[in-house]
Amino acid sequence: MTETAHALGASGTFWELVERRAALTPDRPFLIQDDRTLTFGELRTRGERVAAGLWEMGVRPGGVVAWQLPTRIETVLLSFALTRIGAVQSPVIPFYRDREVGFALRESKAEFFAVPGTWRGFDHTAMAGRLATDRPPVVFEAYATLPDGDPSVLPPPPADGTAVRWIYWTSGTTSDPKGVLHTDRSLIAGGSCLAHALHLSADDIGSMAFPFAHVAGPDYSVMLLLYGFPAVLFEHFAMPNALEGYRRHGVTVAGGSTAFYSMFLTEQRKTPDRRLIPTLRLLAGGGAPKPPEIYHAAVRELGVQLTHGYGMTEVPMITMGAPDDTVEHLAETEGRPPAGMEIRITDEDGKPLPCGTDGEVRLRGEAVCSGYLDPAASAAAFDAEGFLITGDVGHVRESGHLVLTGRLKDIIIRKGENISAKEIEDLLHRHPDVGDAAVIGLPDPERGELVCAVVEQPAGAAPLTLAQVTGYLRAEGLSVHKLPERLEVVAALPRNETLRKVLKYRLREQFA
Repeated sequence: MTETAHALGASGTFWELVERRAALTPDRPFLIQDDRTLTFGELRTRGERVAAGLWEMGVRPGGVVAWQLPTRIETVLLSFALTRIGAVQSPVIPFYRDREVGFALRESKAEFFAVPGTWRGFDHTAMAGRLATDRPPVVFEAYATLPDGDPSVLPPPPADGTAVRWIYWTSGTTSDPKGVLHTDRSLIAGGSCLAHALHLSADDIGSMAFPFAHVAGPDYSVMLLLYGFPAVLFEHFAMPNALEGYRRHGVTVAGGSTAFYSMFLTEQRKTPDRRLIPTLRLLAGGGAPKPPEIYHAAVRELGVQLTHGYGMTEVPMITMGAPDDTVEHLAETEGRPPAGMEIRITDEDGKPLPCGTDGEVRLRGEAVCSGYLDPAASAAAFDAEGFLITGDVGHVRESGHLVLTGRLKDIIIRKGENISAKEIEDLLHRHPDVGDAAVIGLPDPERGELVCAVVEQPAGAAPLTLAQVTGYLRAEGLSVHKLPERLEVVAALPRNETLRKVLKYRLREQFA
């Protein structure tokens, strides 16, 4: 990392980072979207005007503002404007629907809720109006236009980077989402680690093809602010239409998760004699398992380097492969942790295990979240020494590289997003033609994992089809990205002999 990036990384708050970068390179682009560009200087000046408009609406330091917005320049401006005020922001993924959004608004006690209006055929404003909360938030649309005001009304920017100012939502292992608490410092630490691992420079051009509402949004933004290079935004990422944006703007760094790698490979194979994106030199991502064959195929066929890492909503950057790692490390491991990130591998009682021995992964460092909205969940998430208990299983090599081998958590990771099996099971149990149900993740080369519902039917029930099951779950308000892609009907679910617990490992073995 350059001396300038090191100095910027020492910033205590997001807004301090904005001011320092704007002073250094005000005219350099920060974000590019279609024919529009936002410079670092404009991020500061327009961000302050949006902050002033929010202030005049009644947004105050510590007040909770939820937003469910697509990946747009306006969304990033709104988010940074909230950091200027020192509000607590609660980003919600745009494809979440009534169940998840209502829960997030209630649990966070949101005072304001920014929505895009009708986006991609769905009326978010109408949804916000029908969600029941004890104290309904003020709903406002923030798509093409944003609140605007005179920055002279604003108080000084917040100075404390250790106050909780971010609430992110993760499904985890329970049916309801969990509110993950982050500070400016924890997110800046994660972004700094990412920037350091990837060895990027001011000459690079990045890309955000993932929802900015994901914790990777500020993670990636920190990297841009540290190095002073831009990113191309994709409001809705779909192949092959997105390729024009990559080529037009000369993107050098792309990625997101294993699913993105697979999509790039699919397109490359249509024209194997011509490089898909001539300027692209690096694919980087995380959030889902990376089969070694995907790494080798991407390097061989796309003509790029691929670095993959390990992160989660609670800790957006844990390990990352570096471009100068060996081929074997890049293909077979999740990379190494940065300075300041402690990884401890333990047995079930929390006792540390030696290198090379599989155990539960536990984490401690500045990039680790402050806990959860639910105090009981926070108490259970950390051990006596302050290590976050991840529920993931793996080992650390002598070289310091982490290898993940499984999960204790009963979650499915589809395209980098956590899906709670229990949430889907709870809904399936309400169906009159379902006697019992188990939802499992099965390996999939494009998605990482696909969602498979395995059901028992009561006697006399009409045979179920996948279309019927997904139609029912849609009607119950389940988000589209959580819908099962596969249905298996069995005479009886396998169970143990004591508490009759369903043995999901047998289902995975049977249907993988």
